[in-house]
Amino acid sequence: MDERSQRHRVVVIGAGFGGLFATKALKSAPVDITLINGTAYHLFQPLLYQVATGILSEGEIAPPIREILKRQDNVKTLLGTATRVDPAARRVDVVAPGVAYSVDYDSLIVAAGASQSYFGNNQFAEFAPGMKSIDDALELRGRIFGAFELAEIETDPAVIERLLTFVVVGAGPTGVEMAGQIAELAHRHLPGQYHNIDPRQARIILVDALPTVLSTFGDHLSTQALRQLHKLGVEVELSTKVVDVDETGIEVETANGRRRIESSTKIWAAGVSAPALSTQIAEATGAETDRAGRLKVNPDTTVPGHPEIYAVGDMMSLEQLPGVAQVAIQSGRHAAGQIRKRLAGEPTGQPFKYFDKGSLATISRFSAVASVGKFHFAGLLGWLLWLLVHLLYLVGFKNRVTAVLHWFVSFIGRGRSERVATYQQVFARQALREYQDRLP
Repeated sequence: MDERSQRHRVVVIGAGFGGLFATKALKSAPVDITLINGTAYHLFQPLLYQVATGILSEGEIAPPIREILKRQDNVKTLLGTATRVDPAARRVDVVAPGVAYSVDYDSLIVAAGASQSYFGNNQFAEFAPGMKSIDDALELRGRIFGAFELAEIETDPAVIERLLTFVVVGAGPTGVEMAGQIAELAHRHLPGQYHNIDPRQARIILVDALPTVLSTFGDHLSTQALRQLHKLGVEVELSTKVVDVDETGIEVETANGRRRIESSTKIWAAGVSAPALSTQIAEATGAETDRAGRLKVNPDTTVPGHPEIYAVGDMMSLEQLPGVAQVAIQSGRHAAGQIRKRLAGEPTGQPFKYFDKGSLATISRFSAVASVGKFHFAGLLGWLLWLLVHLLYLVGFKNRVTAVLHWFVSFIGRGRSERVATYQQVFARQALREYQDRLP
């Protein structure tokens, strides 16, 4: 029998931060890794809003997985979405376009990430795309730039106002960053390019059910961010709950009652939930899940009763850790370290200890907020820190160089180098839904 066929088999589900860094941490380990991912690329989700607003191209934040791991001989990458884990047989069932297959494992690292949560109102997705995928970002790019183009040829003032009203739901980092960049588009980049409309008349409305923006950053930085949003012309409506979304607007509820905001472009940046695979694993293993559907894991990130299964990043519920990239990276590395220890005959079960490297959110060019331990930064200093951190975590030298060039064009100049949008990008969601409705 081939010696490699007897080696420990590790299956990693997901090539986000958790799965990718777990895989890389096992580079020199005596294991054979199968990395399963629904796309052929690793996505740097924190910069999706820059794809949606024309700053970066999708290729700069989504390098091919095979290129990233081309020098790692012990890993095999497979395209597909894991649909079922069988703990008894130690097997993962996977589906890909036109094919279904299974992969056996000795150790399993589940890092399938999170999906957008509409809090039980999934019908909102048709009219208010989230910010979880390249498809979402490209669709939003088409909707945002398309709104200005349609307003230019429209003659009805009410329709023009609706087209130039942009509503962002969710005042966390993604929502704040998105609102800030649309405001910069309208007030800085697009004026002078249209004859019949003034882009500066656009309304950007940021809505959140909570009473503060960036609630996890603390009162001081939250206040700084709110002040900067107001300077940009963003209308911030807090303690405001979204109760309905349709093609031409959004309905909200406040302490003063219910009202409607007419808007053609809505962006959903509120709430995340674990994928369906999390529920399936919980049912198969007897594990519990939290309100967001994440697996409640042991302190060492293993699923209770199954020391061979690790859930990391957004898939795990542990000590109320936030769903951020650093948690995914560190927990992925921890799981890989536990596998290494087990194969070396060393004691395992050491608890995962998260080192908080801080939180960052950019609001506009030269303005961001950063919370690093006891230190808080706002304005230019916060923005420079944001720039440095995001450059460090962009995968690949080429991506870093091109990102810097595009940031220079957008932040120093007045251009947006990635404004191409197509009808297919905007209407693909509707076409896919109609196609799925026709399937037997």
